[in-house]
Amino acid sequence: MTDVPRFTHRAVAGASVATLPPESRPATGPIALLPESDVTDQFREAVGAGGGKIAPLSEDTRAIVWLANSEPQGLLDALERYPRISWVQLPWAGVDAFAAALASHDREGLVYTSAKGAYAQPVAEHALALTLAGLRHFPERVLAESWGAKKGESLYGRNVVIVGAGGIAVELIRLLQPFDVTVTVVRRSPGNVEGADRTVTSDALDDVLPAADVLVLAAASTGETRHMIGADQLARMKRTAVLVNIARGPLVDTDALVQALREERLLFAGLDVTDPEPLPEGHPLWTEVRALLTPHSADTPEMIAPLLAERVRQNVEAYVSTGRFVGLVDPSRGY
Repeated sequence: MTDVPRFTHRAVAGASVATLPPESRPATGPIALLPESDVTDQFREAVGAGGGKIAPLSEDTRAIVWLANSEPQGLLDALERYPRISWVQLPWAGVDAFAAALASHDREGLVYTSAKGAYAQPVAEHALALTLAGLRHFPERVLAESWGAKKGESLYGRNVVIVGAGGIAVELIRLLQPFDVTVTVVRRSPGNVEGADRTVTSDALDDVLPAADVLVLAAASTGETRHMIGADQLARMKRTAVLVNIARGPLVDTDALVQALREERLLFAGLDVTDPEPLPEGHPLWTEVRALLTPHSADTPEMIAPLLAERVRQNVEAYVSTGRFVGLVDPSRGY
């Protein structure tokens, strides 16, 4: 008999939560679960538990729970065809894949919510794993065919810079506590992040990079954050520094990263996301001994499904009664 893995992940604070006043709440009505190929009993039960009514997409539909991690055109077509839809739940924490739908349908009366904060625990866990793998030279040892020299650096007491202040950052700070690290969080807006030793705004990123032993990218992918880590930023970092990206590939200038690794100006890059993605066969990162790539697997489908189902339940409840939505998206900002 095969044991079925049991995941005990929970959503983490950091998502945008707001109780909308009655006049700002979306018009209620039947909810469509789409695409139909992605619908399971788990999501049907979540809508029912939240007090919602499921019905096929039609003129009567007032809300869509979109379950596909791709196919944004399908959502765009539904919004075009049925302009009376007033609430859309998106499946990812990041909504960059749906940028076109958000930009072209940013209208009064239409509320978007995402899964931001829902997947923070498995993603933060992955970020920690990549960090330790880099410091302990695991990629090099995987390729080794002889005993070799003893190498390895410790995470204890290091300076960790986290870019982003959402649920992933909050959970990663918690996971790092036993290592007695000093944490600096870089965020877009002012305000302290619980557990961080220091919080700075994005314009101070270049100032904090020289002291970073570990740099973890956990920010949203927008026009403003594209290539936020480029040649200039990499040049500011220590040769012994570790870079981990579990957010989105475009945050890093891939060509500049390849060059820095090739010239040994960075100890290690742990990448769960790349630009382009998927990374094509033959790309130099595949054979770079200072890099470890995972296929956007920080949160697997098995981990995601129960977390997304709970987010759907919460927001269906908000939609039909409380107005307290979790993971609100600002279409103008793209997150």
